[in-house]
Amino acid sequence: MEMLIVFIVSFLAFAISAICGGGAGLMLIPVLGRFLPVAQVPAALSIGTATSSVSRIAIFWKDIRWDIVVFFLPTALPAAWLGAWLLAYINPIWIELLMAIFLISNLPLVFKKGKKAKQTNDKLPRWMLLIIGFLAGFISGITGAVGLLFNRFYLRYGLSNNGVVATRAANEVLLHIVKLILYIKFGLFTIAVLKIGVAVALAAILSSWVMKKVLPKISAQWFQKLGYSAMVISGFVMLFGFIGKAKTEENAYFYTSLTKKGFNTYLTWAEDNFVVEFKWSEGFELEKVITYQDLPKEKREKVDGFGIPYHYRVFEVVYGFTETSYEVYYLDKNKNLINKKEF
Repeated sequence: MEMLIVFIVSFLAFAISAICGGGAGLMLIPVLGRFLPVAQVPAALSIGTATSSVSRIAIFWKDIRWDIVVFFLPTALPAAWLGAWLLAYINPIWIELLMAIFLISNLPLVFKKGKKAKQTNDKLPRWMLLIIGFLAGFISGITGAVGLLFNRFYLRYGLSNNGVVATRAANEVLLHIVKLILYIKFGLFTIAVLKIGVAVALAAILSSWVMKKVLPKISAQWFQKLGYSAMVISGFVMLFGFIGKAKTEENAYFYTSLTKKGFNTYLTWAEDNFVVEFKWSEGFELEKVITYQDLPKEKREKVDGFGIPYHYRVFEVVYGFTETSYEVYYLDKNKNLINKKEF
């Protein structure tokens, strides 16, 4: 049943990505995350996106801009290796958050009055493709997808609808193959990854064949509008995915309460607890719960000298704009506040 779900969702994602110029991988990240561990999602995505790229190259061969491919790949390939290597050491949900913010930032372009697309091949210098290739390879190595993130730059080089799809496919097919080799090398490839990846790949092939007949009928103006819309939608999907993963994987908790003097915002992340306190008279302060051992030696000596009876103690470090201070809360056995000291 899960293979059927993956196939149907993948077909729709790749069909939408063909119309919008990319984004299937970004749309599929939160879906595949329900069937695979987070670190294995990029490997499964790469199977599908590599297959999709091969099928699109075959279908749109004559529309590939090889002058762009030549500048893109030299930096994209080593950057993909770096991203795949770092995947074993960093939490990919932070990359997901940054990508979500970037994608959502395209919202104003969705409502901007469209102009007739122009062929502006020289609007950006060719050397910019070296930077674009590096960033695309690095992000793709970590997440397994990059797609719509860099469509804005492809459009700046004056590519047609078919040209964006074809050139992106040519840029990324070797990238995906290299990433698959790296994922295998770094132990991120499993039988479950292969099964999910094959389902995504079959959906990608079918969608490429179907969309070959649809794509030429879409105007360049609508192509760009749909592309930006897909970027924003993917951004919100990734943002909601980040929030869900933060809750389940990092024990994240967030809420805000109003007070007579301002408001307090509480954030729990993993084992850390933070409070952002705002007072109309004093401004913002950041408070973090710490242990007795985290206190500087002179502060431990000072708090030991208070001599206040307690059952529990809670310590906080308070970061203000001009100084750093500490607070201790004395609680009874029912965790009711007995006393509070600032020092």
